[in-house]
Amino acid sequence: MINKPEMILIDVDGTLVDSVPDLAYCVDEMMKQLGRAPHGETKVRDWVGNGVERLVRRALIGQLDGEPEEADFERAYPIFLDLYAVNTSQRSVLYPGIREGLDYLKQQGYRLGCVTNKAAQFTLPLLQDLGIHDDFEIIIAGDTLAKKKPDPMPLLHAADNMGVDPTAALMVGDSQSDVKAARAAGFQIVCMSYGYNHGEDIRQYNPDVVIDSLTEIRTILESAA
Repeated sequence: MINKPEMILIDVDGTLVDSVPDLAYCVDEMMKQLGRAPHGETKVRDWVGNGVERLVRRALIGQLDGEPEEADFERAYPIFLDLYAVNTSQRSVLYPGIREGLDYLKQQGYRLGCVTNKAAQFTLPLLQDLGIHDDFEIIIAGDTLAKKKPDPMPLLHAADNMGVDPTAALMVGDSQSDVKAARAAGFQIVCMSYGYNHGEDIRQYNPDVVIDSLTEIRTILESAA
């Protein structure tokens, strides 16, 4: 059961936006420029969710955990950034139900914020291009503050900025990073079943509720205490 929140913060990648098609394109083009074999979208989908630096490191070693040679990373990262700067929203799409879900939340007067680990230089154009930038009162990107999720700092900053007690706030995300940040901040947490959680079922991390579409948040909030 969820208590009715005064503020709702929503994650971007894997929650609002399926950004993997663009990220996978950039990873594979980067790998080609480095003279290496591309990975393909299926593999990249399991590596997304902790920011693009982490994604590039994973791509270089071809797995979720571990570190590449730093010289390899220093060569690869600028290539990826250049590619992603012009491919932030070429292939990315809103998940089904996002527009309707946001419209419902706004109609009901909920104050909305966006908290993502994606850097601002990519986050803001992506939200603009997909037509949802202006739905949010505050947007906190991965480089807005000194720390990012799973640290609670971005969530607490948003709550403080909007004058809302963390106990009266709700995070909507898709990954263990979102759950950990929400728990540490004292937020309630709803997770999407479809997001980027490195191939694991998000239910393993015990969010308060798991939904298949943002449209289902209406039922949750209407039955909230």
